[in-house]
Amino acid sequence: MKLSVLAEKLALKPVTAMYDKEISGVYISDMVSDVIANAKPGDLLVTVQIHNNVIAAANLVDIAGIVVTQGKLPSEDVRKMAEKAQIPIFSTDLSRWQVTTMLYEAGVR
Repeated sequence: MKLSVLAEKLALKPVTAMYDKEISGVYISDMVSDVIANAKPGDLLVTVQIHNNVIAAANLVDIAGIVVTQGKLPSEDVRKMAEKAQIPIFSTDLSRWQVTTMLYEAGVR
């Protein structure tokens, strides 16, 4: 599924430029080391973390995009870092659990 389709289905708010990548799976974690060790290229990362290390980990793993939950927004320097790495970031007021449920209902596993 393309990020643009998913963003529309889940009413995600883009906070960076859109790089319409294909999502091959989803990974939910708030621990950078866990993302590096277990996420797969093409995964959509669902997290509450909004610091530079999340972008570095996502870039290392080749994450397709990041959904930041609970209404959190990354700072301008984090957004710029994500755009440089062409990793789109989306925000939602929903919890990680709510987003995960919606992703499953949308067919993303």
